Amino acid sequence: MATVLIVAPVFALIAAGYAAVMFRFVSEGAHKGISEFAFSIAIPALLFRTIVVSEFPDVSPYRMWGAYYGALAITWIAALLISALIRERREDREDGVVFAIGSVYGNIVMLGIPLVISALGVEAAGPMSLILSVNTPLLWLCGILQMELVSRKRTGSVLSVIRPILTDLAKNPLMLGIGFGVIWRFTGLGLNPVVDKTIELLAQAGSPAALIALGITLFRFEVKGEMGSVAAMSALKLLAMPAVAFAMAKLLGLPPVVTGVVVLFAAMPTGANAYIFAVQYQRMVNPVSGAVALCTLLAAATLPVVVMVVAGVR
Repeated sequence: MATVLIVAPVFALIAAGYAAVMFRFVSEGAHKGISEFAFSIAIPALLFRTIVVSEFPDVSPYRMWGAYYGALAITWIAALLISALIRERREDREDGVVFAIGSVYGNIVMLGIPLVISALGVEAAGPMSLILSVNTPLLWLCGILQMELVSRKRTGSVLSVIRPILTDLAKNPLMLGIGFGVIWRFTGLGLNPVVDKTIELLAQAGSPAALIALGITLFRFEVKGEMGSVAAMSALKLLAMPAVAFAMAKLLGLPPVVTGVVVLFAAMPTGANAYIFAVQYQRMVNPVSGAVALCTLLAAATLPVVVMVVAGVR
């Protein structure tokens, strides 16, 4: 019952957003405004406040990164091998990179943040922030560099690839919320009660708004294209990656809360950023769209199991 109370409201809000578009209570374009509020104001406020006021587990970030990104790297390699079996032609190696991105790039912001906080509480904010701070730039950098390597169409130096990623990172509201939270925490000044309550009210709106926006966004994704690829990406993302992450967390001796964050983030379904990457290179657009839709649907069944496993660790 406890697991149901954690997971069911999360997916109920996603379903509410989807239904709102389906029955034309809101337009498909409504996700833009709701997403901008959630990811530019409310969730940065949530991250800022939780970093300032929460107690964090004493754990090396390198061990935590090792568990999460170790699982990601193993899953990435497995995805490349599976893609090579599915696609025998050499020129299809570019598809392999997109296939790998679709197999590892989870929806850790829209779905991950609300679910992790609901399952683990505010003490998960520190480990969660450490993963969030490097996830998007690292995955985009690895994807772009590998795509240029396999396509042999290098258009500039590595620095020319990294620079726009770092520029976007410096302007990202989520990163700013994390950064300012860390800086303010080190000052030891705490938060004025009025300021704290104001930020808390904003933070409370973040998770529901993000989930509603996710439901609206999912309306445009369809399970279509190469069903073998869609199924393989879904299996790697929902089953293989969290299993490897759990093994890595145990191997590295991570404490329960940190293990929970690593495993739950690894278990998130394929996110829209994987679709954006596919569109950017015009490779496997339909299969990745299908993986986003199918993974999110299947996650309603797989995530309760993962939450129970994480709860057992605690």
